[in-house]
Amino acid sequence: LTIASLVQLVEMIIQKTAPALYKSLGVFLPLITTNCAVLGVAILNIQSEYNFIFAILNGLFGGIGFTLVLILMAGIRERLERAELPISMKGMPISMIVAGSMALAFLGFSGLKF
Repeated sequence: LTIASLVQLVEMIIQKTAPALYKSLGVFLPLITTNCAVLGVAILNIQSEYNFIFAILNGLFGGIGFTLVLILMAGIRERLERAELPISMKGMPISMIVAGSMALAFLGFSGLKF
């Protein structure tokens, strides 16, 4: 989450300060976030000492969870763009508040044992 947030921050800074560089990087900046998610699942599989089947399932459900979070975040940000917010809350501040709230909500699932 930390690396993903930093990548988003760098992306927004580059977009404002160097539009040509932002255009040349294209899709590669958001791919860094995806690479972090893939690496995170691989590291969790190694630390948890999962066998092959559990590692596959962990990767599959990790990908589904990542997709769900991306869809939810995109939907919330789209609605917030149309909302009347104070200028100081537009953009990054409200995005961080939403990301933190979503992280707290999903943290509730960490105590569940199957």
